[in-house]
Amino acid sequence: MESVSSYIEKQQSPQKEICIKLREIIFEIFPQIKEEMKWGVPVFNGGLYYIVALKDHVNLGFSIEGLSKEEISSFAGTGKTMRHIMIKSIEEIDKSSIEPILKLVESRIK
Repeated sequence: MESVSSYIEKQQSPQKEICIKLREIIFEIFPQIKEEMKWGVPVFNGGLYYIVALKDHVNLGFSIEGLSKEEISSFAGTGKTMRHIMIKSIEEIDKSSIEPILKLVESRIK
């Protein structure tokens, strides 16, 4: 079975660097978080969050369970249980905007 590290290592630039940075941010915020491969991509906390490298960007996805319609409307996608933010370059990654999203999702699940 593929590991999260091997999934990230095989990605092209800039997706590889974006995945590395997002993973670092997730572990900075939640040092004890559980990561695994699920659905063919890295997932965290059993699927609360995921990272997927696509052709020209990376999606940082998360569960929308328990979020208000207003909170959900600020994210991309049309999924019934998951939404995402799209990141096209390493420069677009802003921990100060990602951290509140991850903590919001985490707070709604507990």
